[in-house]
Amino acid sequence: MAENDEQPFGDLSDTATMEEPRPTLGEDDDQPRSAADLEAIFDVPVRVSAILGRARMGVSELLGLEAGRLIELDRKVGEAVDIYVNDRLVARGEVVLVEDKLGITMTEIVKNERG
Repeated sequence: MAENDEQPFGDLSDTATMEEPRPTLGEDDDQPRSAADLEAIFDVPVRVSAILGRARMGVSELLGLEAGRLIELDRKVGEAVDIYVNDRLVARGEVVLVEDKLGITMTEIVKNERG
């Protein structure tokens, strides 16, 4: 190709500026996020369970349970409860009383390994 001939794609030595792709959630931590960014997932149903403890009993004993009956669990008072979301352990916490209702406060996030 001669020196004066124009290259078919123009001068490639100049770097063309292209519009950068928009970051997805979690990619760009410099910009503050709002609740509106998560609006698409607000209506996704999840099942949350708090496991206070477990007990083993026979069917006959289970059928004989009455209101007010105490069931001994395998955990001690004050021991952390397991918090599951869609049958996956995600956190541990403690039982709290807020006004006249029971609640759970998360005290530890459990990091599950996906593999």
